[in-house]
Amino acid sequence: MKITFYGHASLGIEVNDVHILVDPFITANPKASSIDIETLKADYILVTHAHQDHIVDVEAIAKRTGAVVVSNFEIVSYYEKLGIEGHPMNHGGKWDFEFGTVKYVNAIHTSSFPDGSYGGEPGGFVIEGERKNIYIAGDTALTYDMKLIPLQTTLDLAILPIGDNFTMGTEDAILASDFIQCDKVMGYHYDTFGYIEIDHELAKRKFFEKNKDLMLLEIGEFIEL
Repeated sequence: MKITFYGHASLGIEVNDVHILVDPFITANPKASSIDIETLKADYILVTHAHQDHIVDVEAIAKRTGAVVVSNFEIVSYYEKLGIEGHPMNHGGKWDFEFGTVKYVNAIHTSSFPDGSYGGEPGGFVIEGERKNIYIAGDTALTYDMKLIPLQTTLDLAILPIGDNFTMGTEDAILASDFIQCDKVMGYHYDTFGYIEIDHELAKRKFFEKNKDLMLLEIGEFIEL
């Protein structure tokens, strides 16, 4: 499993030649100007919620690649009206895709499209691959529901928001890693704009002091599990 950071909360995941994008917000992010969405491959696009900073490039990429949008019922319905294929899910449900099992789990946040229309309830994704399991939290507060995840899934990596203000900050992300019983964390949803700028070294040190590993990737950088 190869995971590439495209800035903000945008990810690329490769599993056995299947390409997955998560929350593509690239063309409107000046920090991600080095990423050309026309070159990105996508068989699936996972969308955690409908805010603009998570969906701005969904339509363009899906129409170019034929990718299937995987999200809650409301978001999938929105894109199906645009002629884009979708797979609707809702909280607690899971589905076996060609790249692994996906479960749509709770997130505490809000969700609306840029025009103000209802974007369903926000969520996160637990992906169980052939060999590795990851949790993509989406935009969320710390929630006790996270404690349910390790009852069914042993995680190899958790991808958690750490920018604070709109989501969890560093301290709550450390507690979240306790709840999900995963000490290997990739941070996202930080630095894109002033409200969520963080001190990288301080965040890493706080995780290190709790015997945890926080990875803050450069845009375009990847890790392999």
